Amino acid sequence: MSMFFHEQLYRSNAVMAKLKNYSVTICGAGALGANIAENLARSGFDQLTVIDRDRIEERNLSTQPYYRSDVGAFKAKILANNLYRAIGTKVDAKTKELTSANTTQLLKDSQLIVDVFDNSVARQAVKDYAEQLSTPCLHAGLSTDYAEVIWNDVYRVPSEVNDDVCDYPLTRNLVMLTVAVACEAIVSFIATAEQRNFTITQKDLTVQSLFLYIA
Repeated sequence: MSMFFHEQLYRSNAVMAKLKNYSVTICGAGALGANIAENLARSGFDQLTVIDRDRIEERNLSTQPYYRSDVGAFKAKILANNLYRAIGTKVDAKTKELTSANTTQLLKDSQLIVDVFDNSVARQAVKDYAEQLSTPCLHAGLSTDYAEVIWNDVYRVPSEVNDDVCDYPLTRNLVMLTVAVACEAIVSFIATAEQRNFTITQKDLTVQSLFLYIA
């Protein structure tokens, strides 16, 4: 019996075959990125790349799938090791800082890019690359009790004044809600080619479709 037995019953064999061979690059291995990578791997994706230069800190442990013994190690490397041990998925871990100068090198083999970086400069570099190469790209971000999951064509990079990555309120529940919505948006796109945008609010536990248009 396949380890993706239940997923396969829901998605169909045809969709599962697409997911298995679809190359996805996840930019960031923090609260959103690491959990998205794990969720996609456990949903049948087998061509995953994760880019993150950061190391694990103790404060990451409540919202990210790491252990106390991992503190100090590279997030991308530990994530790759954990997913291989868990289900045999070989994640390509890149412990590099993504910049506008190396996007081609780091993103060139991606059929789909997921941007969950925590700073505007890196988000802009991803957005620009995806736009220039016409590569599908999904952006996901969090702010207090609000989150967005938005495709590249209508995404706007937030102001750099919000780039304080050290101190911000965040709950695991909002992270996991956003991860679930983002992963379903990814699977839906691969299965149907439809790009759906969403907002998530924690206080009222609401997920809403977001309709944005290019000016």
